[in-house]
Amino acid sequence: MTPSSHLPVTRRNFLGGAGIVVAFSLAGMSTARGAATGEAEPSGTGAVSVLPDDLQPFPYLDSWIRIDADGKAQVFTGKVELGQGIMTALLQVAAEELDMPPNLVSIVTADTTRTPDEGLTAASHSMQYGGPALRLAAANVRMLLLRTAASMLGVADTEVSTMGDGTIRASNGRSIPYGAVAASLSLHVEAVADAPLRQPKSYRSIGQSLPRLDIPGKVTGGASFIQDMRLPGMLHARVIRAPSEGMKLALPPRAEIEAIPGLHAFVQQGDFAAVVCEREWDAVSIMRQLMANPSQRQDENLPVGDIASILKPLPAKDYVIEKVSHPTAKPVKRLEARYTRPWYSHGSIGPSCAIAQMVDGELTVWSHSQGIFDVKRVASSLVGMPEDKVHAIHVQGAGCYGQNGADDAAADAALIAHLLPGRPVRLQWMREQEFGWEPLGAGMVTEAVAELDASNRIVTWNYDVWSPPHNTRPTTANGVLAGWEVTPAFPPAEKIPIPMPAGDGSRNSNPLYALPNMDVNFHFISNGPFRSSAMRSLGGHLNVFSIESMFDELAKAAATDPLDLRLDHMEDARARAVMMAGAEAFRWKTRRKESKFHGFGMGFARYKNLGAYCSVFLEISVEQNTGAITVLRAQTAVDCGEVVNPDGVRNQVEGGLIQSLSWCTREAMSYDTQRRTSFDWSSYPILRFQSVPIDIRVDVLPKPGEPFLGVAEASQGPTSAALANALADATGLRFRDMPLTPEKLRRALITL
Repeated sequence: MTPSSHLPVTRRNFLGGAGIVVAFSLAGMSTARGAATGEAEPSGTGAVSVLPDDLQPFPYLDSWIRIDADGKAQVFTGKVELGQGIMTALLQVAAEELDMPPNLVSIVTADTTRTPDEGLTAASHSMQYGGPALRLAAANVRMLLLRTAASMLGVADTEVSTMGDGTIRASNGRSIPYGAVAASLSLHVEAVADAPLRQPKSYRSIGQSLPRLDIPGKVTGGASFIQDMRLPGMLHARVIRAPSEGMKLALPPRAEIEAIPGLHAFVQQGDFAAVVCEREWDAVSIMRQLMANPSQRQDENLPVGDIASILKPLPAKDYVIEKVSHPTAKPVKRLEARYTRPWYSHGSIGPSCAIAQMVDGELTVWSHSQGIFDVKRVASSLVGMPEDKVHAIHVQGAGCYGQNGADDAAADAALIAHLLPGRPVRLQWMREQEFGWEPLGAGMVTEAVAELDASNRIVTWNYDVWSPPHNTRPTTANGVLAGWEVTPAFPPAEKIPIPMPAGDGSRNSNPLYALPNMDVNFHFISNGPFRSSAMRSLGGHLNVFSIESMFDELAKAAATDPLDLRLDHMEDARARAVMMAGAEAFRWKTRRKESKFHGFGMGFARYKNLGAYCSVFLEISVEQNTGAITVLRAQTAVDCGEVVNPDGVRNQVEGGLIQSLSWCTREAMSYDTQRRTSFDWSSYPILRFQSVPIDIRVDVLPKPGEPFLGVAEASQGPTSAALANALADATGLRFRDMPLTPEKLRRALITL
């Protein structure tokens, strides 16, 4: 990939006077920036600088850290808090390398006038790439503090040390607080890539389960989310669209709309339309009145039927993912299987929301998008304003993990505010609009063919995956609904797959196992029946489900233990350790079925084959008459490199496990030939509290000194695979097509 031409390298204003500012010389643009607006993997190769990827485009330290004269530090990150706890973990990283108490450090997340542009908060990149950048920046600041303090105290550089409380002490007993050192500094110096890092044996913050910064307001009913945000004089807006994407709504004449009581303004630009009111309920009422008008499908009718019959005939571009060929013994057993998943909604509990305000020729947008700098770029192109006149600020939303409606809602709000300058405009989607308009997680099909020799070694592995795009995240107005509705319209962007090793539909399609003959192919369907984009783990979810299901099917054919078959084909020592640690904690080797519909299953993957390692072991029971699954025990083991906040890692793995169970057993977007038909929690059910596993345990393997590995999406694939394998063990039946709903199971089990 090449560096993105629309990501300029900028400098923040030099901070002088009563503060420390350290700056780095400008290095070459990393290939990470080329991936910044997608979910591709920064390579870190070929760049002039040896600084971490995220630090290379913004090597001036005033983009990352400030220490005030009172001794408090403020750190800046382009990553955003989505409920994954990253704000807390990154603060711990900075506090550790600054050797300061965390309570003296504050953190500012993505704000286009204050923080570096680190691209999307996605693909489990925050710790893996943002963590090292912030860590090295903080290490450089501590090094400079020490050198300056040594001069002020009249001793050699080697005779001073930080004490962990915001002070520096010399060997002669004298000490000086950080604030006093900072007050005397106004430095503009070049960073070094080998600034000394603090060592694990001396850690004070890294490795501690510090309380999450984002939790108090959320559990006490505080104003935590953008949906809670209120600004003085704020107006309320609702966009008027047909109930589902691909349809057009017939509106009455403008004069008739403007005569509706309670309307403050009717905003229309081409096919984009919105109502703006002083009171929110008036906006809701008018919206519902207008959306009751007839709508009709603009595109071809939606294809109905099973996922394979829909996707496989569509035009596709083929990519070879892996091709390996070695001589082996003659195969004696052959297995073939097809696995599928449906189209998923992100199912965000809080529908998308944004606030925008146009004042004195400048546009400000508050959004819960995962790509806040892209919100700025989209708004700039949509309304025709220079980028330096648009300011985007991240405010937390109620969860999404992928491209839900946040980016579209931000564009909606920006367009309305631009056409209606002055007062702030709050644009809120409704529940049915979130289901009807957001991009979906792509439906997918995989097919696997595997052969065993007489020694139960896998000698052949052929694997194909068909998938629409998993990454249509917008970087200009050609990627949002409003951009397609205005006049002149922005033509949709070309859809291209994310290259490996990250991949999109191809993510994790190349097994980590050592297999002598592999033929892995990705069939990229650029135009599927629905708008699809990023959803947690992308294609890794179905690919791991498929690979790990096939391994269990092979183990059954070989009459061997599923864990043993995996270990026999795994050379990666850390992968083996994660599987064995999970198995030991679960007591896998001594497991015993207690009844007819009681069973056990496991799944494993290394996310993208370069992130965290995760094994999942489940014990389940199934009710024959209802098909209801009870997960009695869930045991996971995770290796995510050096652990910054152990409880945060457990939160992420547990959350991913629960979400994956929901995908696997309940979720699927329903539709007919005209439109989507899932508009509420009844037609799009998700896992409820009473259905979460009775016992969930996460063992985090300690890896002090190892690089950070992305963990947030590591449990998605292994969990769904473990459940399918446990169902096969419990029932003797193999279920390959998600969702594995109670009704689907009931029909299959009723005759047993």
